[in-house]
Amino acid sequence: MIDHQVRVHPSADRLPREEQLAWKLAAVATGTQEAAELDPAAVDMAVNRVIDNAAVATASLRRRPVAVARAQAAPHTAAPGASVFGTDPGRRVSPEWAAWANGTAVRELDFHDTFLAADYSHPGDNIPPLLAVAQHTGRSGADLLRGVVAAYEIHVALVKAICLHAHRIDHVAHLSAATACGLGAMLRLPTEVVHQAVGQAVHTTTATRQSRKGEISTWKAFAPAFAGKAAIEAVDRAMRGEGAPSPIYEGEDGFLAWLLDGPKASYTVSLPEPGEPRRAILETYTKEHSAEYQAQAVIDLARRMREKAGPLARVREIVLHTSRHTHDVIGSGAGDPQKYDPKASRETLDHSVPYIFAVALEDGAWHHERSYAPERAGRPQTVELWRKISTVEDPEWTRRYHDPDPRRRAFGGRAVITLADGTVIEDELAVADAHPAGARPFDRAGYTGKFRTLAEGVVSPGAQEAFLDAAGRLADLDTAGLAGLFPAVDTAAVAAYDAQLPKGLF
Repeated sequence: MIDHQVRVHPSADRLPREEQLAWKLAAVATGTQEAAELDPAAVDMAVNRVIDNAAVATASLRRRPVAVARAQAAPHTAAPGASVFGTDPGRRVSPEWAAWANGTAVRELDFHDTFLAADYSHPGDNIPPLLAVAQHTGRSGADLLRGVVAAYEIHVALVKAICLHAHRIDHVAHLSAATACGLGAMLRLPTEVVHQAVGQAVHTTTATRQSRKGEISTWKAFAPAFAGKAAIEAVDRAMRGEGAPSPIYEGEDGFLAWLLDGPKASYTVSLPEPGEPRRAILETYTKEHSAEYQAQAVIDLARRMREKAGPLARVREIVLHTSRHTHDVIGSGAGDPQKYDPKASRETLDHSVPYIFAVALEDGAWHHERSYAPERAGRPQTVELWRKISTVEDPEWTRRYHDPDPRRRAFGGRAVITLADGTVIEDELAVADAHPAGARPFDRAGYTGKFRTLAEGVVSPGAQEAFLDAAGRLADLDTAGLAGLFPAVDTAAVAAYDAQLPKGLF
């Protein structure tokens, strides 16, 4: 790996484009090897994430935000175009609108892959725009794999190096840069074109984290889809010769100087050398439970402590000792009263670790729909237990969260349950069971099992097997074969659901 020092430069410096971070990201993307030469483990994991995305998208088809995104995409028919989850794969829309609809479907349940480091990310959000453009431009499965591996490489590098959330900037700014790079790799574009696309994408997708604060709305599902759509449009403009604000990261009125650490900002971004295997995707991990990633280990810990805790009416207090990130973002450290409100939105509840721990402790299980149902959140004994739960930052858990060795990095915490008679029960869990370092790391069987579980009742058994067969042969698929990555569903039932929604402008 090469460590690149990135800092703010006054305009008078006229920083050469080859020394700009956007150019270096673009160069890594355009230097990505052909699919046949990629690291086999990275390719295998990319296939897993295609399966994972389809699983969570299928489970979300009859949810309002996904139906809205689908309806907004529908008028934008195009040839060749790209397919939309939940519709006839032969009915195509323009790729940026397919990315919008499919990206929302993938993100809606907060149930796909994650990478946590200096910042947060869901690198699987890169896949919908890449797949849409691959279909529209006649690319193969091998081309798509090249783009996916490149996008993950860039995304992970940015998330490791540049913290956005400390300045209340939403993490989709890193996503848009990664998607632009992945598209450049897949389409074999010149580095200069990708450089300009990265600048445009970052400039147009930088937004505040209010989307993840207070009463969290359904925009949380749309935000990464918007970033993917914007990245496609940025690549299209750059291919036509249009430029971008430059240097987008290092400029004196740019991203680092005014939105992040200020004029004296300095970051170290580590990127692979030319010819070095792109393996960053192997550092990322998916979710076994439909909840914010930092709650994954907490759910597993609650299930493990359930028997030891005994009758929960005896609980006086529960304190979760965890990292600063968990405490501040999904814990009581956020200062959001909505995190304790039984009438809060699903998006708020999946970012409330006190709620999640309470329900997991009571039920010994977690379900992507039942665990968030209004009647579940409003159950009186649940509300009583929930409001006895708080979080505190433990510096040791914060240190472990940022451990440079991904094998030792920890995203869990220690739960201390104090009963009415003063008895204390405690336990801790560093990573979720499904994490690569966990008790039951997800392998291909884990991903296919997750797909089958979420597709049950939505995709017929025969159609499930057809999809899994196509995904398993991704490297060998031609353009027509990419349609097989959209599981066949009862489109009439989906259309009937869509018809019940309020109409918009179009």
